[in-house]
Amino acid sequence: MLSEIMDKTTESILLVDDQPANLQLLSRTLESLGGKLLFAKNGESALAIAQKARPDLILLDIMMPGIDGFEVCRRLKADSGTRNIPVIFLSALDDTGDKVRGLQLGAVDYVAKPFQPEEVIARVNTHLTIHRLSTQVQKQRDELEHELKIVSQLQRNLLPERLPEIGGLKLAAHYETSRYTGGDYYDFAALSDGRLAIIVADAEGHSAPATVLMSMTCALFRSASTLLGEPDLMLSYINENLCRVNRGKFVTAICAVYDAPSRTLKLARAGNPLPILYRPSERSATELACEGVLIMGITPYTEVPVTRVTLQPGDQVLFYTDGVTDRFSESREIYGIKRLLRQVAAADTVEPAGILKGIIDDLSRFAGTRPADDDQAMLMMAVS
Repeated sequence: MLSEIMDKTTESILLVDDQPANLQLLSRTLESLGGKLLFAKNGESALAIAQKARPDLILLDIMMPGIDGFEVCRRLKADSGTRNIPVIFLSALDDTGDKVRGLQLGAVDYVAKPFQPEEVIARVNTHLTIHRLSTQVQKQRDELEHELKIVSQLQRNLLPERLPEIGGLKLAAHYETSRYTGGDYYDFAALSDGRLAIIVADAEGHSAPATVLMSMTCALFRSASTLLGEPDLMLSYINENLCRVNRGKFVTAICAVYDAPSRTLKLARAGNPLPILYRPSERSATELACEGVLIMGITPYTEVPVTRVTLQPGDQVLFYTDGVTDRFSESREIYGIKRLLRQVAAADTVEPAGILKGIIDDLSRFAGTRPADDDQAMLMMAVS
């Protein structure tokens, strides 16, 4: 029974009918069920009461002078403040076309006059329960969304507040999550001798577990200050600690150390995509050969190979996560490495920020209306 589930102190029902006798009958039918009953004798009053009281359910007559029930329902559903209030039509009209019209306008049910009290009670019971559960779900979703926004901001606070300034080097970065939180990560650390340590990482997935792994990777990178100059040792350290606490998830990463005076780049890679090198003298973008090890968080490494590259003035290096190349179009075509290479080579600027913007714009055109399925992180460096 409705009286067993209805919150008598808060739920309210608006009864709308131009015939006092019908209002009296509805009142006698429903008053024993608890809750608050509101009354309106015409459409204008019904709209005003609905705006002010926001009832949990409206029983609405169709044939009324002035604004009829159809128009009242249309206006209720057009207003953001009242559109979620369930409406049950009460009318002597029993034509199928009228029922369909009412449902198309947003009504949830239809009771023909003369109505049976038991039928009214049963339908009110059903739709109040649905409305209550829907309201509870929406409240929980709002609370979760609020919490996720806080977590998202906390996660972004882990990223570098500003890009480091290194003589002879320009930097730009891009970070985008497919949901509120994600698992991609990039960071920098300036060494005392002028070198720059770089990391780009990607924790499996793009939800809360990935965010935790991303945060752990950040903490490990920043805590190992004595290893910043050795990318192989840094990856080994992060991996060893992830293996101690991780259960079935993994992290990919690439670590690099750049020495500006010698234009030397030391690289160590664990499952991350190969970086891209654009050399103006060759007018082409290629994947930078960089031997690597398996993903982190599964088993400790015995050795991590290091690749050394001497860069030339004008060289540009792009580090990125696979959310970039794995981006899908509306027809489920994948963006892929070839498109990314072409876009880097076709850039009409030498500024890292401009190059990244070109990639982002190209990804957006390619994907169309399809949202990103994975997080994306990119870091571009240009040597002068």
